[in-house]
Order: sequence, then structure tokens, then C-alpha cells
Amino acid sequence: MEATELLKKVRRIEIKARGLTRHIFAGEYHSAFKGRGIAFSEVREYHYGDDIRSIDWNVTARFNHPYVKVFEEERELTVMLLIDVSGSGRFGTATGFKQDLMTEVAAVLSFSAIFNNDKIGVIFFSDKIEKFIPPQKGRKHILVIIRELLSFTPESRKTDLAVPLRFLTNAIKKRSTAFILSDFFAPDFEEALRIASSKHDIAAVKVYDPAEIRLPDIGLVKISDAETGAEKWIDTSSGKSRNAYAQWWDNHVIALDSVFKKCGVDSVYLSTAEDYVKPLIKLFEKR
Repeated sequence: MEATELLKKVRRIEIKARGLTRHIFAGEYHSAFKGRGIAFSEVREYHYGDDIRSIDWNVTARFNHPYVKVFEEERELTVMLLIDVSGSGRFGTATGFKQDLMTEVAAVLSFSAIFNNDKIGVIFFSDKIEKFIPPQKGRKHILVIIRELLSFTPESRKTDLAVPLRFLTNAIKKRSTAFILSDFFAPDFEEALRIASSKHDIAAVKVYDPAEIRLPDIGLVKISDAETGAEKWIDTSSGKSRNAYAQWWDNHVIALDSVFKKCGVDSVYLSTAEDYVKPLIKLFEKR
């Protein structure tokens, strides 16, 4: 992608994402992801003028002298985006690729975080950590993220969700809010998700294309696996083939929802053929 074309795309996404964030998402985001508020810090001896409501009666009784609890406001929230850049994202039969939708949603979440004075960081992953952008604040930082979303070329086309989840658990020491943007076509990752969600507040954003739900009746078609390169001919005019595929998708969704539920992870499904605003707002509202 040429530099001029890239800058135009970055600007278009920035304008759309900033508009959506300012007029639609900012309030919902702030309500859903407030951070951890006021936290207990320590106790100290009571001084004249201290609020008697802050007296720690247990410590006071133990030392036979009044002590008060000291509270402090915890620092801003850290938001992490775990973005799937594997080969399956380069698929779409509607208005764009799944990767395009993930890019827009990531931009909206980034601007929502900045408007809330939060830090934002990104983990690009395939079956390996492709790139890590440490959490920072500011518009300049977001524009770096958007440029990477639009121009990044991964080394691998495969997917392993356990890899970025383990990285999140080990690399981000303090509790963060993390969004996983992926189509979730990956081998078993439940254990890694369970461990990561015990440390971080995680939300799953599954992106899909309508053609992945049901096979159209269009005769003999050669399909290719974007991650492995494997090719296969399928007779889509066969009701048996279409039913088998539909059953596979339904089982995939049931299994995925079960994993999210067991790990205590909120989730939303976003289609490349539909507007993502209302589903994303619903994700915020149910938190």
C-alpha cells in the first residue's frame, strides 16, 4: 500500500471512529469500563480533623489508639486489544473483509479508551506474537495503531489463540480490560482463556461473514483454507453437503459460547454484512 493511500485510509478510519466514539460510544464505554475507582491504600494514626468515618475500628482496638484508613484513587484503566491477523481474516463476501471490520472496531475501541483517559495497547497475533505495541495514551499513539492495522503483514497465516492469551497474562502485570478481535477459528484455547480471564477483564469480539454460516447453492465450488492453503472441491448443490456444513457452524458457535461462559467472558458476534454499532453497544450495556 502506497504511503499516500495509507494516509487517506488512516484519516477516513479516524474520522469515522472519532465520530462514533464522541456521539455514540463514549458514554457506554465509560459506564462499562470505569476502572477500579477508589482503593484502600494503608492505615495511619488519627490526626485532628480527620473524618471519623474513616476510622479503622479493628486496628484501633488492637493498638488502643485511633487509626484511620487511607484511600487513594487508582490510576487509569489499561485497555489491551488482541487482534487476529491470521489468513482467515482476509475473507469477506459482503461490504469488506473480516480484517477490515476488526480494524474499524479496534479504532473505535481505541478512541473510546483515549476519550476515557485510558491507556491502549495492542497485541497482533497469528500462531505467534506478530507485534506488541505497549499501552500508551494520546491521538498520536492511536494513529500508529491504525496505521499498523491497515498495513501490517504477518509472518504466519495460522492461528493459535492460546499464544496471545499467555502473552497477555505474562506481559501485562496489572489488571487490564482486554478485547479479543478474531474469528475464533483456532485449536483449543480454553485453559489459556480461563487463566487470562482470572487476571484480566476480557471481552470476546467474534467477527464472521454470512457465507461462513450457510453454504449457498451454487454448484461445484473449489474452496481454499486461507491459513493452510489446502484446497477442496464441494458440491454445494448437494443438500447433504449444505446441511453438514450448517451443522458444523452451529456446533462451532455452541462450543465457543460454552467456552466463553465457563471462562466468564462477555462476547459479541459482529457480521461483515451488518452495522456493528448496536451489537457493540449491547456488549457495553451488559457489563
